[in-house]
Parts: sequence; structure tokens; C-alpha cells
Amino acid sequence: MVLDKLSDSLKGVMNKISNSLFVDEKLINELVKEIQKSLLMADVNVKLVLDLTQKIKKRIIDEETPGGISKKEWLIKIVYDELVNFLGSEEGKIEIVKKPLKIMLVGLFGNGKTTTAGKLANYFKKRGHKVAMISTDTWRPAAYEQLRQNGERIGVDVFGNPKEKDPAKLYKSFESELNKYEIVIIDTAGRDVLSDELITELVSINDAVNPDHSVLVMGADIGQAAQKQAQVFHDTCNVTGVIITKLDGTAKGGGALSACSVTGAKILFIGVGEKIDDFEKYKPKNFVSKLLGMGD
Repeated sequence: MVLDKLSDSLKGVMNKISNSLFVDEKLINELVKEIQKSLLMADVNVKLVLDLTQKIKKRIIDEETPGGISKKEWLIKIVYDELVNFLGSEEGKIEIVKKPLKIMLVGLFGNGKTTTAGKLANYFKKRGHKVAMISTDTWRPAAYEQLRQNGERIGVDVFGNPKEKDPAKLYKSFESELNKYEIVIIDTAGRDVLSDELITELVSINDAVNPDHSVLVMGADIGQAAQKQAQVFHDTCNVTGVIITKLDGTAKGGGALSACSVTGAKILFIGVGEKIDDFEKYKPKNFVSKLLGMGD
């Protein structure tokens, strides 16, 4: 499972606190170094790691331990709180405030946008919403067919036209039909790398769709490139949320998880497997609890 090494390292930090006889400056410095090492090994950006650990150290030194709990318990609480703040603080939400609510998925090749479109459609359909998907990926030959098959599997209508090479025109040609649905999920094209061509295309489709949510789909295996990628997509189409895929693999994962701090957008969902139901709402408090070995 992805992040197992990070989880093991952080559990070690928690155990070190629990087993210590008392909390002193030496222990605090050792803990900060251990947390830094754990996060850096998980591909979290160096600056973000330093900022986080400085906050933890400052709170430990500056804040008085509340009555009723030990210094060790307070230290564990500070580490937990700051990791939660770092990885999302509050849950991200997609609320159905208008119809159709348009959710546009963006990201590079290989991150699982089309698979994620099906998972997201299934998530909302199971909650009683009338959902449609549209493929505006005119770059990848099999994109429409893959989305169509995903839709067929879950009973969701899919729109697209493999012959149309202009994504904005393609969307506009189906717009009146899409207006009949509660939620419309727009699957966009990617590229192997961030390029001027992709950015121009995203600007065009973003203007045509005027999405209510622009969601960045990012693989857990992206590593240190996550921060730059998140920033460019955010600058191009104002990313409002992130979905992390491939959290069932062996990737380090920290880069993708921490990249959200660049955009200010929250992680909405995580993909934890190949199946259509391997898709979970991201709950940062539960996620950090499991990372630290405190249960869900």
C-alpha cells in the first residue's frame, strides 16, 4: 500500500514520544529530524517539510500544556494537528448548488482521468443524481471509447464525437443535451508533459465549459514534480479540487498529497484500486490518524 513507509516512520515517531521518560529539547530536536526525514523520503517538497516542522517545533516550545493531559500527549496532539492542517485540514466538498453542475477533470497522461471520470460518475449516481459524462479528449484515439465503456458499465450516459478535433466545439455541440442532467463530468485531454499546446487547449475548453469545479487528477507516483504541475494547472484553469489516484500502489505519494497546498484546493477523493468502487472520499483527520497508527 502506498505511504506504508511514511506511516511506519511516523508511527516510530509516535512510539518514541510514548516511550520517552520526559520531553526535553533533545527529544524535540530528534522528533523534528525524524519527521523531516520521513516526509522527505515520501517525496514531499523540501520547503513544505521545513515549514511544517518549524510550526511543530514552535508550538511545542511556545505553547503551555493544557491541564488534564501529559506533555507527551500534548506533543502527539500537536504533531497530529499540524499534519492534518498540512494534508487538508477540512474535508473538500462538491455541493450540488445548480443544475447542471459541471465538473471538469484535468491532468497529464497516465494519471487516470478517464477511469476517474467513471468512478466519480458512479459515486454521484449511487447518491441518486442524474449524471452524464462527455469526452473532449480529441488527442488520444481510444479516449471516447474508454469513457463510453465506463459509462455503459455503470449506466451513465456518455457523449462525444471522435471525428471532431476541436474540444471546445465538441462540447458546445452537446451543450443543450447536457443541460438536462444534474451533474456533467467533462473528461479533457492530457499530454505526456506540460506543454504550451496543452495549456492553450485547456484555456479554450475552460472558456467553453465554464466549469463549476476544475479538478486536477494526479497520480500518487508523481513525486517532486507534483508542486510545479499543480501550480501550472491552477494558473491555467483555477483548480478547485484534487483527486489522487494510484494510492493502492507502491509509490511514495507525499508529493501528490502535499501539492494541494500550492493551489489552496482540497483533496476531494482518493483512488485506491482498479475497480469502479475503489474510490473514497478523502477525510484528512481519518487519513492522518491511520498514518500515525491511531486507527481510522
